[in-house]
Amino acid sequence: MNLKRFGVPIAFAVTAALALSSCASNEGGAAAADESASSLSGSLVGAGASSQETAQAAWIAGFQTANPDVTIDYDPSGSGAGRDTFLAGASDFAGSDRAFKDEEIEAGGFEKCVPDSSIVELPVYISPIAVIFNLDGVDSLDLDAATVAGIFAGTITKWNDPAIAATNPGVTLPDLAITAVHRSDKSGTTGNFTEYLAAAAPDAWTAGAVEEWPFESGEAAQGTSGVVDAVKNGTGTIGYADASRAEGLGTVAIKVGDEFVSYSPEAASAIVDASPFVSGRAEGDLAIELDRTSTEAGVYPIVLVSYLIACAEYADAANVELVKEYLGFVASAEGQDAASENSGSAPISDTLREKITAVIDSIQ
Repeated sequence: MNLKRFGVPIAFAVTAALALSSCASNEGGAAAADESASSLSGSLVGAGASSQETAQAAWIAGFQTANPDVTIDYDPSGSGAGRDTFLAGASDFAGSDRAFKDEEIEAGGFEKCVPDSSIVELPVYISPIAVIFNLDGVDSLDLDAATVAGIFAGTITKWNDPAIAATNPGVTLPDLAITAVHRSDKSGTTGNFTEYLAAAAPDAWTAGAVEEWPFESGEAAQGTSGVVDAVKNGTGTIGYADASRAEGLGTVAIKVGDEFVSYSPEAASAIVDASPFVSGRAEGDLAIELDRTSTEAGVYPIVLVSYLIACAEYADAANVELVKEYLGFVASAEGQDAASENSGSAPISDTLREKITAVIDSIQ
């Protein structure tokens, strides 16, 4: 798995603009590879999930290479901020590590959209959430859900705790305090992580699935980058982050059934394909109901499904074509491969791509 980090703000794109246009398949409404053939122009503004940062860098670089008169800015401000920005009409699309809730959709108020029209939610970025740590001399650990929950709830406080030692025979664990790092901001990554803990270890994690950290214990850090930096620069630290940012840190294999499964794009994709869509949603809403307690072999349960969210019908039609072309590129095989190469994400399946493409085509 090729996990690369980007150290510059995404709005300024990447210096090595991936030559995505050289193999364009133009699936799902993607722009033509031949730059001279592109008639698209204009600008799009997106904001939201920081988990998508490296993927957005690849998507923006590829799309702007194929369409040199287009400018796309994406602010990785976090899922909660991205949804709020989209609601307020300050962005053309949002990135979010969770779909809008039923009550949020019913409340409406999406300023870019035609009043009372629906939104579309497209699961275009699938990635495991890695449990990362920094412990001298230890590169990997096997942990079950209850132990992970205890660590982050603050009830397991030392690295040589019997619960950790029990699943890691032969590993020298120090008598060292655990510093559990969590997101300080409202975060879809936190929401997905705590949803797993609540489902798989309800006795040890009683706070439920929440996007804002429920405890005062541990260390708080802003955004994915903040969590990764805090873990990397600390001693005896542990945190959670999109797997694209796990390079250079120790990682946890999670107990699934009778085995311990390390994160991988394949394991993340497996659980998504086995999970149903949320029932009762509008036709263009492809929110997925993840099965966090699956015991199938090779499934990694701490998975983040990140969405691109747009209007089903925009109040101003000026950018509709550009929105559709960009979303189509993101969902295309070319776009998904670019994201996978740069972030370690799992490319969506052809079956899911068909559904997403049909929704994109319906945007007005």
